[in-house]
Amino acid sequence: MNTLLLLLLDTRAPAGAHHHSGGIEAAVGTGLVAGLCDLEDFCQARLRTSARVAAAFAAAACRLQDPRSALDSWAELDAEFDARTPSAATRAASRQLGGGLLRLIRSLQPETALVTPWARGGRPAPHHPLVLGAGVSLAGGSPELAARAAALAACASPASAAVRLLGLDPFAVQAMLARLAPGIDDCARRAAKDAAGPPSSLPADGAPALDLLADFHLITEVRLFAS
Repeated sequence: MNTLLLLLLDTRAPAGAHHHSGGIEAAVGTGLVAGLCDLEDFCQARLRTSARVAAAFAAAACRLQDPRSALDSWAELDAEFDARTPSAATRAASRQLGGGLLRLIRSLQPETALVTPWARGGRPAPHHPLVLGAGVSLAGGSPELAARAAALAACASPASAAVRLLGLDPFAVQAMLARLAPGIDDCARRAAKDAAGPPSSLPADGAPALDLLADFHLITEVRLFAS
């Protein structure tokens, strides 16, 4: 694993992820998550649903990061992920995060052009899993590593936000993430296999409760996080 990849996957990287809670702020606000056990259940639910989708699309994007890839393949991948994200709030957050990560990659490797339609500008920001997969590929990583990064982010983001929202012991939260590690690895392995097919065949596991929470979050008067 080279230094570029470590910088790309560092949670302290200025890609905007610290402004997003991964849906946990709304879950805390509605009383669905009140402690460490609830947080672990929340993350496990994400691994079975939205994280699997994001991981598969990250792996697929990693495969597409090739000079021979057609731009319309990227557009199709973006459209398929959009179709699997019914919440307008979640779609907006994904594109915000994707745009931030795209800026980070360009700053880390300004001489390398991403093989995506968004590298030329004039388009909406790309979805985060697609940029993550492309970035991992640029750094020499595999599709499975891209999938693992997406699956880990799906758990680490709400876990980090929960420390601030609930005042949880950060060491206990890290221990919880360690317990989730086998599930994260399994999610990544399955997603990498799924990514071998066409975009239309990628997972479409839904999480209606997470979608509703995301939209509810937008109308909450007091918010610490953008999503």
